[in-house]
Amino acid sequence: MAELQRRFAAVVIVDHRGWVLLQERDEHAAIAPEQWAFVGGHVEDGEGIEAAAYRELAEETGIALRPGSLRLWRDEHLSTPDDAIPVIRQVWVAATNLTDADIVLGEGRQIVFVEPSRVEQLDLGGSAAGTLAEFLVSSTYRALVAEARTLPEV
Repeated sequence: MAELQRRFAAVVIVDHRGWVLLQERDEHAAIAPEQWAFVGGHVEDGEGIEAAAYRELAEETGIALRPGSLRLWRDEHLSTPDDAIPVIRQVWVAATNLTDADIVLGEGRQIVFVEPSRVEQLDLGGSAAGTLAEFLVSSTYRALVAEARTLPEV
């Protein structure tokens, strides 16, 4: 019998300024209502986590990236209050030449590119706070900013 687990896909998109795409969740969100978090969500039955990352990104932002555009940055095993059901979250990343004007809000209050210096002023969801802080000092983040600067304008 397969182990019961909850699986999530999170997506972090970085633009040429080094700003990161974040979602302000609304009061109806099952996780981190009325807080800021990554774009992403639950993996559906029979779906791979990478496929869920692309699906969630398209559903929540209207961004339909071509396969292979997202790269796995982190595979996390998160704890829950009772630790009864393991929680797996993969964080996928990409560079972009898109702007806020290219985002179609499909979920939450807003989804916008946020300047890294403003991140600590946001009410971030618990798991997003630590992960985002680590991402912003990573070599992956620096590489994505450099890559975004080489992309042609849309």
